[in-house]
Order: sequence, then structure tokens, then C-alpha cells
Amino acid sequence: MDYELMFSLVGVFSMLGWLVLLFSPWMPTWSDRIAGLVIPVALAIFYVAIAVLLPTEQGGFGNFAEIEVLFAQQSALMAGWVHFLAFDLLIGAWICRKARAENIRFWFVVPCLPVTFLFGPAGFLLFTTIRGGHMMRHKQTQNVA
Repeated sequence: MDYELMFSLVGVFSMLGWLVLLFSPWMPTWSDRIAGLVIPVALAIFYVAIAVLLPTEQGGFGNFAEIEVLFAQQSALMAGWVHFLAFDLLIGAWICRKARAENIRFWFVVPCLPVTFLFGPAGFLLFTTIRGGHMMRHKQTQNVA
């Protein structure tokens, strides 16, 4: 099994979704469909295929030592990587949808996308912070009017 090739292919495939998200203000429907559904579903199918067709023989999820043994196996490591790619892209798509729905300027969203791609939860936290600030400003504007 050529895990390096799989790694490269799923990485490029995932990156297509992230590139589409950068154009989401101008093509929201396509962005929602491609980055928020099609690519994550394809990655999920690939994830399940890896888990079913390339089962691991050792390790588990019961404690840290079992996880360490599990991810020492290439098939489990690949499944974990695909899992990260799929979920991070789903969060990126959610960020773009939420920002559009709440009229958050896209310039505030752009930094959240690479942070989400690279550091998952940190990008989600960054967007949540930006969103909270936007909501507070919007609420203050309504109170003044």
C-alpha cells in the first residue's frame, strides 16, 4: 500500500475544498455543496474504506498507550489524517456559511480558514471570538438606534 501517494491525493483533494471556500462570498451555493458536502462525504467514504479494508491489529482507544500503538500503524495513521481533513473542512465550510448568514465581513473570515486547516480547533476558536465581537457590536448598534 502506497501511503505516501494516498497522503498526497487526499491532501490535494481536501485543498480543493479550501480553495473553494476562499471564493465562497462570490459562489456560496457551490462553496456549500463542494466544500461543505461533496469533498467531506468523499473523504468520509475513503475513511470508512480504510477502516474496513485495512483494519489495525493492535492498539485501541482505552488509554494513551493504546492510542500510541494504534497510530504507530500506517493504516490507522492514514485514517486519522483523513478524519482530520474531513472534519476541519466541514468546520471551515460552517465558518463561511455562518459568516454569510450573520453578515460578518469576509476579510475577518479569511484568517480563520488557514488556521482551521492547520490547527482545527484553534481556527474554530478564532472564528468564535470574531463572531462574538461582531454580535456585541451589532447589539450595541441596535441599542443606540
